[in-house]
Parts: sequence; structure tokens; C-alpha cells
Amino acid sequence: MYPKLLVFLQFFLIALMIIFSDNFSIFYHPTALSVLIMGVSIGLWALNHNKLGNFNVQPKHKEGSYLVTTGIYGLIRHPMYTSVIVMMFSFVMATPTWIEGILFILLVCILILKAQKEEAGLSAVHPEYQAYRKKTKYFIPYIL
Repeated sequence: MYPKLLVFLQFFLIALMIIFSDNFSIFYHPTALSVLIMGVSIGLWALNHNKLGNFNVQPKHKEGSYLVTTGIYGLIRHPMYTSVIVMMFSFVMATPTWIEGILFILLVCILILKAQKEEAGLSAVHPEYQAYRKKTKYFIPYIL
């Protein structure tokens, strides 16, 4: 139940951020648009190395999945979450309101909880995951 709740909260917060933003203003804000493109690029890079059938939207192990450590996964363990964070930050940049800021902070908290839940499951299934954790970061290469 917990993994499903986290996924629901993630998509609910994203929907609220989009609803409370002026969706088209991002196209008139060059910096925010650049950040959005960067977030999309991170997601595409991750998908290039972790094929659609290998991962689960819910933060739990998917039967038959394998550990990916190439490409962006060689730098960070959760590039899809990083992609979401970067893309949604572009909305905050384009329409900086206190509501957007609070929703963004809540979204980051949910993604951290998802990452922690996912890592607990991956550690239990993939013995090599602990070594992988030691050489990579959560969301930002070399930093976090």
C-alpha cells in the first residue's frame, strides 16, 4: 500500500503544480525552458539505459528486472527522479509563487521517500547494490 501511496502523491503533486502554474509562461521564460529541456534530457538519457520494461513506477522490485549501472546510472542512482525534480523546478522558475514552492518541496520529499523505499528493495534483491551505492549519489552527481 505504501508504494502505491507514494506514486499517487507524486503524480497528485505534479498535477497540482501544473494546475497552479501558468502553463504557457514557461515558453516565454528562457531560463525555465532551458531547465525543462535539461530535465527531459536527463529522463531520455535514463530511458536509453534502463528500458521501459525493466523498471517499476512503484518503488518496489519488479520481478525479472536487472540492475542498470551504465550511462547516467553510473553517476546517480535515481535519474528518473532527478528528471522529475528538474522539470518541475522549471515550472517553479516560470511562475514562482509560494504555492508552487511548497508543492515542489513536498514533491522532492515524496521522491526521497520513494528512493529510500526502492533502495531497500534493491539491496535485498541485488547483492551488488551496496557496492553500487558507494560509488554513486542519489540525485546529483558527486554531490547528493
